Amino acid sequence: MSRGCCMLLILGALLPLAGCSRGDAAATLSGTLERDRLELVADAMEPIVELSAREGQSLRAGERILVQDRSISAAQLAGLKAALAERASRLQELQRGARSTERSAALARRDSARTQRDDEQRELARLRPLGASGLVSRATVDRQTAIAARADEALREAEAALRQVQEGTRAEQLQQAQLAVDQAEARLREAETSGARLELRAPRDVIVDALPYRVGETPARGATVAVVLASGAPFARVFLPEPLRATTRIGAAAKIRISGLEREFDGTVRYVASEPEFTPYYALNDEDRARLAYRTEIELTDPEAIDMPAGLILEARLLPPVMAEVGSDGRR
Repeated sequence: MSRGCCMLLILGALLPLAGCSRGDAAATLSGTLERDRLELVADAMEPIVELSAREGQSLRAGERILVQDRSISAAQLAGLKAALAERASRLQELQRGARSTERSAALARRDSARTQRDDEQRELARLRPLGASGLVSRATVDRQTAIAARADEALREAEAALRQVQEGTRAEQLQQAQLAVDQAEARLREAETSGARLELRAPRDVIVDALPYRVGETPARGATVAVVLASGAPFARVFLPEPLRATTRIGAAAKIRISGLEREFDGTVRYVASEPEFTPYYALNDEDRARLAYRTEIELTDPEAIDMPAGLILEARLLPPVMAEVGSDGRR
C-alpha cells in the first residue's frame, strides 16, 4: 500500500475523532505495524560475486549479506604490505646501527688514508729543497703539493666516515624512519577497512527485506544494495488527532488489535511528532485545526508480538494518559 493511500485510510479513520473531547477515557486510532528500516549502501563500485542471504531471512548482527569483488582490493593490500615491510626493515637497520665488520672497514680506510697522507707529505718535504736549489722543476714541486693536499682531504673524509660509523644513527634519522613506518601502517589499515566493506554484514539483528541487485551486477558507489528491517518488537504507526495531542505523553499505555487476530497486544507510546502532518496549523481556523494529526509510534511490549510482520493493518486504543516527561522533539 502506498503512503498516499495509507494517509487517506488513516484520515478517514481520524474524522470521527475530530470532535472528541479531551476528557475521553480512551481513543482508537487506525494505523500499520512497522519495523525500523535500514538501507545499506555499497562503498565501492565493484561487481557482486556472492549473495549470502535471501529476502525474508533473519540474520544476527555481523552475519554476511553479500560480497563484492575483492581482486583489486587484494592487489592493493599486497602492495601496501610490501611497502610496510620495506620501511620496517629500514627502521630496524637504523636501530641496530653499523655492524662490527663495517666499523673495521671504516677504521682500515682511515689508517690507509693516513699512511698515504704521510707518504705524500714526506715526498713534498723532500722535493721543496731540491726545487729551491734548481735540481727539480717548479712544476714537479707544485704537482706534489697538490697530491699531498688531496691525500690530506681523503684522510679527513675517512675520519668523518669512521666517526659516523662509531657514533651510530642520528635521532632524526630514526624519527624519520619511524614516521615512514607509521604512515605505511595507516595506509594499510585504511585499505584493509575498505576491503572489509566489500563484505556487507548485518549491523544488528535484522530481517532482510529487499536485495535490489543480483550476482554479477555492479552497483554504483552509494547505491542501496540491501534493505533490512530491525528484529525485535515492532511498533504501531498511527496519527494522533490534534484534540488528543495535549493529553498524550511518552510512556502512555495502549492496546493494539491487529487485523485478523482476536486478541489485543500491550503497547507503549514511544514517540509523538512535535509538528503536525498535512496543512500547517497556523493556516487553519479552530474547526479545521481539529483535523490535524501528529505521527505517533507505539512500541509493542507484548513478547508474542516480536515475530509479527511489518505492514499489517491495526487499531490502537490509547488508555487514560500517563503523565511522563517528553522532550522538545516529542521523544523520551
